Amino acid sequence: MRPPLRAVAMLAATAALVTACSSSSDDWSEPHPAPSAIGTLGPGFVDPSVKPAPEATITPQPGSWAGVHPPKDYRVVLLTSGEDNPTKALVTAVKEWADDEHVDLRTIAVGKAHDPVPSIAKAMEMGPDLIVGAGNDLIDALALVTPNHLDENFLVVGAELAEPTHNVTAVDWDGASFRGEGLGMSSTYDPNSFTADRCAAAIRAGVAAVLNDLTGIVVWL
Repeated sequence: MRPPLRAVAMLAATAALVTACSSSSDDWSEPHPAPSAIGTLGPGFVDPSVKPAPEATITPQPGSWAGVHPPKDYRVVLLTSGEDNPTKALVTAVKEWADDEHVDLRTIAVGKAHDPVPSIAKAMEMGPDLIVGAGNDLIDALALVTPNHLDENFLVVGAELAEPTHNVTAVDWDGASFRGEGLGMSSTYDPNSFTADRCAAAIRAGVAAVLNDLTGIVVWL
């Protein structure tokens, strides 16, 4: 008896994801210590005497995150969806950051015609320290999945969730700020605002926040 076409499609998609993400010699199955930041946040990133409230927005001083680095072989899955220029700029920035910081990065690209939820599930199954989302097409799916997996850290760059839980951190700015959930595109959206420098700052500032347990907030650049 032939399996249903949907089942075949799901198996093929899963196989493609596994193939795309198995290039490292470390299969991530070995014991792995909880990651901790190397270095410290600079003055002006956040008021050290008051932890930001859930869903708060902070506006750190430019470069105040530069002294914070992930540990070597920090395990990150980059989830990306979309072929637009802003998404491509974000993906390039994340990959360049990972190379500079010796991060163990795996990438899952979600096809435009596919539901992102299975890809998010696959990313979590891999056991990363952090899942980074790049692309507005991921936002609604992340809003659906993340509240049910509070032990998994997510970082969204160039967009944000309308009502993030404590495990979802976002980095945004005037010109980005897509929030999904039927809210439409921000009136200030500007694809030209996704410059190489801003996208690079987004991943570095976001990871600095996560490594310092400043999660569930929006970091505004």
